[in-house]
Formats: sequence, structure tokens, C-alpha cells
Amino acid sequence: MRSYQPDLTPPWKKSAPAPEVPAEPDLVVEEAVTGFCGAVIRCEKTAQGPTVTLEDRFGKHRVFPMEPRGFLLEGRVVTLVRPSAGGPVRPARTASGSVAVPGARARVARAGRIYVEGRHDAELVERVWGDDLRVEGVVVEYLEGIDDLPAIVREFSPGPDARLGVLVDHLVPGSKESRIAAQVTDAHVLVVGHPYIDVWEAVKPSSVGIPGWPSVPRGQDWKTGVCRSLGWPENTGAAWQHILSKVGSYRDLEPQLLGRVEELIDFVTLPS
Repeated sequence: MRSYQPDLTPPWKKSAPAPEVPAEPDLVVEEAVTGFCGAVIRCEKTAQGPTVTLEDRFGKHRVFPMEPRGFLLEGRVVTLVRPSAGGPVRPARTASGSVAVPGARARVARAGRIYVEGRHDAELVERVWGDDLRVEGVVVEYLEGIDDLPAIVREFSPGPDARLGVLVDHLVPGSKESRIAAQVTDAHVLVVGHPYIDVWEAVKPSSVGIPGWPSVPRGQDWKTGVCRSLGWPENTGAAWQHILSKVGSYRDLEPQLLGRVEELIDFVTLPS
């Protein structure tokens, strides 16, 4: 009698084994079934088997079982495994969540620009996206308000090789800001905004250590009102430096700001 192997599947029909990849913190993978893409936050051992928690760019967490061939890494099917102590160090990431480019020099500045409303907006963008902007050669400038935005756009003279992106505070239907933004119709200009009265609100309250951003009555300076409500000294410059010091990465910002800044960077860096 001839003996047979227990598995009678022809070799050419068998799936090639997927490489095993340690689920190191900050490794970005895509779950094969749902398409959820995020950075590894942690691995845990459960009664049902090991799991991995991923965090997407908007701060949303999902937990997945670490099943064979369950994830995609840079388009390749892989099997995530729990990392061993002293395992390889994963590539560092910038504050925006992008893979850092060690030793990268700042690119010569593009003709295109990103304009933001005020100094605080510019400092926040620099804190989170500064490394990315230098690699891409994108300069961020602040306007001290957008009341004269149509004239500012005309003076900039945007074109295919000089795109202009503008980030506007409190860009909601019916607002003064929305009416001004609607006057800009140049195809080489992208005006986007977040719903917050001031960019302070785009920092997550939990990151600042407060239960929420207070409501300030109409007619009162918003930043001063925030300081009063929170019991902070009425020094808005010092208050902002305190808020900014609590921002370590994109995880400390609200998705409504994250998506808009990423959109502007993509627009300004589009090939002509």
C-alpha cells in the first residue's frame, strides 16, 4: 500500500506562507477584511488569542485578532505576531504620523503656499506638520485675519506651478468666513476650514487636561472668555503657549483640523 500525506491539496494550489512581522508600536498596517488602516498601539493576549489595536489618522481605535495572513503591509499580505523583547526598532514617525526620513534636508521652497489666519494657527501647523512641510518645501504664512482674502489671492497670482491653500477658522454655513471664502473661485486656490471659533478648540480638551472648551457669550473676546471660564490668568499669549505645549502629535488634535491640513498639503504639492 502506498502512503499519502494527510494534506492532498496539490502544491500549486496552496497559498504561500505569509511573512511574519512583529507588531511593533507605530507600524502602519491595513486589516485585510475591513480595510481599516492604522498604526499599531498595542498587542494583548486574550482567551481567544492575541489581538492588536490599531489607531487611524483620526484617532479612532479598532481591535483585531492577529490571524494568519490577516493584514497588509505596504500592499503585501503578512501575518502579525507579538513583538519579542529587544526586537528591531521600527522607523520613527513624525508628529503628523508620517514615516520620518532620517537625514532629510529641507527642500527648496515651492512657489505654492499655505496661508492660515493667525500666528497660533501657524504655530500649531508647524508643531504637527513641520517635518513634512520642510521635506515637501511648503511654506506656511499667517494673515492676521481673512477680511481681505480675495485681494490677497489676487496679489499672490496663483497658477499651476504656484497653488495656494488657505485654512480658515470657523468656516461654517452662514458665517462671515463662509461668505468671504465663497468669493475665491480661482481653480488654483483651495480654501478649506474647520468649525471652531478659534484654533485653540482644535486641540482636544483631554490633551489640555480640561473637561471641554467653555462656551463664551457673544460680544466677549473668545480667548479672554476661555481664560476666565477656566480660571487661567487673562494672558492669552501665555495661555496659548500652555495649550501648545500639550500638543505632541496629531493624536492631540481634532479630526476636523487634521483632515483639512492634510488636504491643503496634498493640494499645494500636486504635480503641475
